[in-house]
Amino acid sequence: MLSNDILRSLRYTLKANNNDMVRILALSDMESTSAGFDTWMTKEDEEGFVRCPDIILSGFLNGLIYDKRGKDPEAPELALERRVNNNTVLKKLRIAFSLKTDDIVAIMTEQKYRVSVPEVTAMMRAPDHKNYRECGDQFLRNFLRGLTHRVHHSKG
Repeated sequence: MLSNDILRSLRYTLKANNNDMVRILALSDMESTSAGFDTWMTKEDEEGFVRCPDIILSGFLNGLIYDKRGKDPEAPELALERRVNNNTVLKKLRIAFSLKTDDIVAIMTEQKYRVSVPEVTAMMRAPDHKNYRECGDQFLRNFLRGLTHRVHHSKG
């Protein structure tokens, strides 16, 4: 999935504006402006589209973890990935929203997407592990939609 699509989806999930997005990104010691996020929120087929660099998405996801869970001053900084794939996004969202494997299965089931616990754990493994499974675009899209539903409906 494009980094832009993921950021746009997370912005909706968090009910955030561009200033909130800049603040979350800043938690990972990265800088951007509200105007920068404006260009990344533009859809691929619209005029003014600028592809969001993977390192910005990685920094935003790290900032989201710090925003949701707090920053441990004794823990090492979270690594910034120069190349972000769907598995990385899924892992970081799992951490940020304190989700367990069963929570991910439940979210996917609510989205009418059948997945088993072993399939989800395979997506959490290192790429060189023999049971590693790639997280596809359709899976991540459904997960983001389900996560949004869960976040919006858990507060009341």
